[in-house]
Amino acid sequence: MKHLSSYMAANLDSQGFGGLRAEDERRVARSLRFTPAVGTALVLVGLVLQSPPWLATMALVALSGAVFPRGMVIDLVYNFGVRHVVHAPRLPSTPMPRRFSYLISTVLLAGSAVAFALGAALLGFILGGLVVMGGIILSSTLWCLGSWIYWTLRSFLSVA
Repeated sequence: MKHLSSYMAANLDSQGFGGLRAEDERRVARSLRFTPAVGTALVLVGLVLQSPPWLATMALVALSGAVFPRGMVIDLVYNFGVRHVVHAPRLPSTPMPRRFSYLISTVLLAGSAVAFALGAALLGFILGGLVVMGGIILSSTLWCLGSWIYWTLRSFLSVA
């Protein structure tokens, strides 16, 4: 990727990666798709299996991204393994807007796991499906709904 479009750069900025130099932003843009793409695929497996333990585990993975800015489980797999194979840069620390998004995913995935455990499959699919849709959008466009919610809430709370 020789040039990062202004749309993609704005999407990265809204996730909190605006502190990166333009060259660094361009270099990590592709790598920043890894975590949501893998996470989305794993959540999709849990939904297909309708597996409360699998979805609960994915909720814990998402929680690791919300709590540990440098230690999200999938980021660690990327930073300590995958990036060496594909000769890509290390992922930067996860900024607060994206961490907030992981927190939303944690709640939705935990709700999905509980719903499947209680036999409310439709609710489980809806809650997990929201995470899958958000992950597909994030992986393909770098636009993050959770980051947008973060900035919207922050703006609303500063006005109130």
